[in-house]
Order: sequence, then C-alpha cells, then structure tokens
Amino acid sequence: MSLTRESGKEECFGKVSKCPSHVAIIMDGNGRWAKKRVLNRIKGHEKGAETVRNIVECCREAGVSILTLYAFSTENWQRPELEVAALMTLLARFLKSEHKKLLDNNIRLNAIGQIERLPANVREALHNTMTLTKKNDGMLLNLALSYGGRSEIALMVKNIALKVRDGELDPDSITHEVISDHLYTKGIPDPDLLIRTSGEMRISNFFLWQIAYTEIYVTDTLWPEFTKQELLSILQDYQHRERRFGKV
Repeated sequence: MSLTRESGKEECFGKVSKCPSHVAIIMDGNGRWAKKRVLNRIKGHEKGAETVRNIVECCREAGVSILTLYAFSTENWQRPELEVAALMTLLARFLKSEHKKLLDNNIRLNAIGQIERLPANVREALHNTMTLTKKNDGMLLNLALSYGGRSEIALMVKNIALKVRDGELDPDSITHEVISDHLYTKGIPDPDLLIRTSGEMRISNFFLWQIAYTEIYVTDTLWPEFTKQELLSILQDYQHRERRFGKV
C-alpha cells in the first residue's frame, strides 16, 4: 500500500499485507481542533466528518474487512443541547450524502448501540442507508452510535438472565461465545487493532468485552488532522506486532 499526493489531494491505494481484518477507531479531538483555531466546536465536528470520508475510503482500499467508528457515546448525550442537536443534524446529513460512495465502494453500513435514543430523522437515514447497502460485501462500516460498553454488558447480562429464568439457557452452558452472541456485535469478529486519536490514554467505555486481545495504538493527532498517511503508518506498525493471545 502507498500514498501519493496529486494536486494537493492525498490518495490511498493498494492493499496492505498482513492487514488487520477489523479496525476500530475512537475518533477524538474535534472540539480541541476547533478551539485551537478559535472556531465553534461544531466546525470541528464538520471537519471530523471529512476525515471520516477519507479514512473509510483508505481502509476499503487497504483491505480492511470491518471498520468500526466510535461516533457517539452514551455519555455524549450529556453535552450541551445545542451541540448534541448539531451533531445529530450532521450525522443525518452525512448518512444521506454517503449513499452513492458506499454503493460505489461496495461498503455495507451497520450501526450498534442504543439506536432507539437517536432522533427520528437520524434513525430514518440510518435505516435507509443500511437497507440500500445491505448486499454490499466489500467492507463493513460499523458505526457505534449512542453506544456504551457498560450499557452493552448490562443488557447482555439481563438478556441471558431472562433466558436462564425462562429455562431457555442452562447456566452451565454460558461460555465466552454465548456472551459474545448477546452483545451488539454478535457475528462480528473482535477488533484486531484499536486506534485512538488525540493522545488520551483511555478507552472511554468502548468495546469493554471485545478488545481483550486487541492491539492498541494511541496517536496525539486530533481526529480532524488524522490523515491517510498516518493511517498507513499505523497499519505498518501493526504488521510488526506479535499477537500471542496469552500464549508463548
């Protein structure tokens, strides 16, 4: 895989050898990017949406099978009402505008989280885009929306407990696989690589079960400044990691 610049535009092309099958990204730093430039925080989110387009495209070309983006957490609902409303408007606009690109690039859209909490127009845009792209099999773009790892685990425990109570499940048969099958990510392999932008050394309630043996890479780069070139560098770093999964 390589990157070039033509007419000032960064391009990403070619597949990466030993490419991680599932890449997850905690996209952080939109607000700080805007603050550094004395801009409204919403401008940071708008710039961040441009980065999403570039990184999705690059992951598709690199050979990533699944890309999960932590787009909006359960804690993000606590942000100022105007910012949340603007984020939802931006999300709905993004979903509607990306139909053609997702179809052209054979990318299927999926969403995980407390989707029922999203505004009706966002749920409608999600449903429409997921329906339009459901037959695409080139890459899965997995958006974590109104998502929280602890809430996901609590829901999993509740659903398993109900099955045990109703006699549908024997407690002795509860395995790691059974637990995984009761998470939002049922049927989706755990991430091979987790990238976090903005330099924060925490996972912020994201994929608490799924990242038990995921390789982690933290970059100081703010999400709006995250480039295809840096993604390439991280994918190359991943190629040199030895994944032992607790073995020798």
